[in-house]
Amino acid sequence: MMRLPKFEYRAPQTIADAVKIIADAGPAGQFVAGGTDLYPNMKRRQQMPKTVISVMRLAELNQISGDGKSGVNIGASVTLSDICEHPIINRDYPVVARAALTISTPILRNMGTIGGNLLLDTRCNYYDQSEEWRRAIGFCMKRDGAICWVAPSSPRCWAVQSSDGAPVAVASGAHVVLAGPRGTRRIPAAELYHNDGMRYVTKAPDEVLVSYDLPPVGAWRAAYQKLRRRESFDFPVLGVAAWLDLAADGTVRDARIVLGAVASYPMPVPAAAEALVGRRLDDATIGAAADAAFRPAKPMDNTDFTLSWRKEMVRVYVQRALRELASS
Repeated sequence: MMRLPKFEYRAPQTIADAVKIIADAGPAGQFVAGGTDLYPNMKRRQQMPKTVISVMRLAELNQISGDGKSGVNIGASVTLSDICEHPIINRDYPVVARAALTISTPILRNMGTIGGNLLLDTRCNYYDQSEEWRRAIGFCMKRDGAICWVAPSSPRCWAVQSSDGAPVAVASGAHVVLAGPRGTRRIPAAELYHNDGMRYVTKAPDEVLVSYDLPPVGAWRAAYQKLRRRESFDFPVLGVAAWLDLAADGTVRDARIVLGAVASYPMPVPAAAEALVGRRLDDATIGAAADAAFRPAKPMDNTDFTLSWRKEMVRVYVQRALRELASS
């Protein structure tokens, strides 16, 4: 049985207190919300904080406000189950609720938070193993080693971004709010991520994710399609978020296509968006966008299924997402 290492647990009541505690703890401190990602990582000795600071009791992080006309503010500690069941999110931002519903199981959605999913650690078959297994093959550069076993000659880590919420956040043009010792900042969700398996977010270790802000709906619609081995529980081996701004006659005025689980960050595909703008969503347009998304997608051999088949599925799942929007 894998056991948690010893650590000090702190539960601040305000954001200011949380920021002070992390500043005092330094690099040995880490924030936790639902713990569905951090605690398994600690059991595998992938992360070893000496001080764990819970943000679940922070009132500001547990609220949902606004609507589709003004935009919605979702606190980072709102659980995935609450998002799935929230009437305004289901009415005005159904793609957010449906993406959350694909995450794991009901029990874990009751614990896991939207902030935790947006900040989900990158995954890799060589990394997400017990400490004994990783020691047996030689540790990878993501933890304790100096080599990426996916691409041994590479100077960087190729662990993949496997969040379901992140592609939707980037595609929808959402923003996130971060608070830390240097103050508060609000950035586009797209700027939260790095294409690097180790340095996968731009959030500083001493910053706490405060909120996830969705823009007013207007004329846009979005869809999310997920590929995984089992239809429940599993992480995505491919995620496709499609966002369209449609004119009254059905012409695409603006578009964003974002791929998840094919890189170390939620990967926008501008060429696929360009194939849609100025056109209607007919079979030819959808096919052209799917082809454009297929070309830059380069899945690595570090997750489920063969990488060549996963690449082929990019076409299929982009088409599915766009056909869902064409029929809605």
